[in-house]
Amino acid sequence: MIGSHPRKNNGPNPLREPTASSPQLPRILDEQLRDRTGHHQHDDFSSTHEPLTPSKRLSRRLSSISSCFRHPLRSIPMASSLQRLAGRGAKRLTLRPSTSHLAARPFSSTCLRKYAAPEPMGTRLVPVDDDFAHPSDPYGTSKVLPGATKKSRENSVEDRKVRHYTVNFGPQHPAAHGVLRLILELNGEEIIRADPHVGLLHRGTEKLIEYKSYLQALPYFDRLDYVSMMTNEQCFALAVEKLLNIEIPDRAKYIRTLFGEITRILNHLMSVLSHAMDVGALTPFLWGFEEREKLMEFYERVSGARLHAAYVRPGGVHQDIPVGLLDDIYQWATQFGDRIDETEEMLTDNRIWVERLRGVGVVSAADALNLSFTGVMLRGSGVPWDIRKSQPYDAYDKVEFDVPVGKNGDCYDRYLCRMEEFRQSLRIIHQCLNQMPAGPVRVEDYKVSPPPRTAMKENMEALIHHFLLYTKGYAVPPGETYSVIEAPKGEMGVYVVSDGSERPYRCHIRAPGFAHLGGFDHVAKGHLLADAVAVIGTMDLVFGEVDR
Repeated sequence: MIGSHPRKNNGPNPLREPTASSPQLPRILDEQLRDRTGHHQHDDFSSTHEPLTPSKRLSRRLSSISSCFRHPLRSIPMASSLQRLAGRGAKRLTLRPSTSHLAARPFSSTCLRKYAAPEPMGTRLVPVDDDFAHPSDPYGTSKVLPGATKKSRENSVEDRKVRHYTVNFGPQHPAAHGVLRLILELNGEEIIRADPHVGLLHRGTEKLIEYKSYLQALPYFDRLDYVSMMTNEQCFALAVEKLLNIEIPDRAKYIRTLFGEITRILNHLMSVLSHAMDVGALTPFLWGFEEREKLMEFYERVSGARLHAAYVRPGGVHQDIPVGLLDDIYQWATQFGDRIDETEEMLTDNRIWVERLRGVGVVSAADALNLSFTGVMLRGSGVPWDIRKSQPYDAYDKVEFDVPVGKNGDCYDRYLCRMEEFRQSLRIIHQCLNQMPAGPVRVEDYKVSPPPRTAMKENMEALIHHFLLYTKGYAVPPGETYSVIEAPKGEMGVYVVSDGSERPYRCHIRAPGFAHLGGFDHVAKGHLLADAVAVIGTMDLVFGEVDR
């Protein structure tokens, strides 16, 4: 029988056929059942009835026993009486839990067995380190009792040391903004130390530029900060123009300034709204991408590409603005102010948004300068530093705008600075549209900029210049220069060294996000793990420029 136990030979089994030694046992069992249950049963072994088989006899007895459970007032003692009356076949009806360790029942439904031998010391952790020693007084009662020893006070929960543990944040985390990997040392949920690991998107851009001509090196800058493309091109073009000692036409300056501010709005839309999505607000992100799509159309109409435009080149821009594009930009700029107001209605006074950002990631002005913070990370701490004002380039000295500055240096102030920069960029766009002069968009030196197609069809010299420009490139006088612009993420610089050939001898790129990520340990220390997402979002990191 399944589940049966070895039976000791304590006498005849009542479930088997009656033997000579126990001829009256079935009749005695029937009488006991009749007396206890009150049900008159037929005498199975009378001379007037046909003898029953052992299985039928057992089923009748068990049905009589089960009636006791339906009538609790007439119930019989469970554990001993059932065993005595019905034999071992009724042992599964007892209330006493099985002692078998192989019983198929959940652990939570198994009650404690009183007859189980308890362990003398209970369940204890084996200490492998002094910091993880099991407290002798887990509730710290010995600290307040008279005569408490020093050792018992040291082992209490309040005074016990807990080792810090590390958490890998990224590189697959959705809030990592790319391939960021942070090794966070935590004390509970408090960040004790942060170690950023970079290089997962390293492509050797600076070394690749050394093997390209100055014109062929331009597309590499589109792929650095792939959220603000034309500003990267603008920085490299200014550095090469300094080495060439050329001055671009005014119309090219205004076009660069116009699309530089369009790129700033593109970047801040991605920065602010992805930051909001990381914190938990999804609606502004979807609304902002509708505006980004409109700006991408302007990119495509002026250069033929939505992302990697390669439009700003040394000597000016690739081509003039198509007919009707300035009117469409004006129509877009007149309604974008309302979109900014709608975004601020959802975020600026939102209680959850304010509580998640205010007082988080505070950086003082001195610390921001010591950590080489630039852009919004520096202006949010109260330092009014903007390259467009201090060292104006292109047409920024001919337009008027204000520099928003924060007070507290926290994530909320940096958010407000970016929202105000939306409005200042719109202000610059309107001035560029109103002041846009006529004229050429490239320098007239055909050794630097390609000649027009009409000139190539008429002039052999122009055709030769075009051929040499796109096959060999142009030679840059020997020297070195450092060009810097106010990129949307901060101060972006390009250091170029020329040896007089058609290829740069050295090109170093100063990415603002790299310096900001280097200060993450200082900014995030002491905050909770959930605040790390808010700090990363306010730094506006793109790892195309960080890893290069």
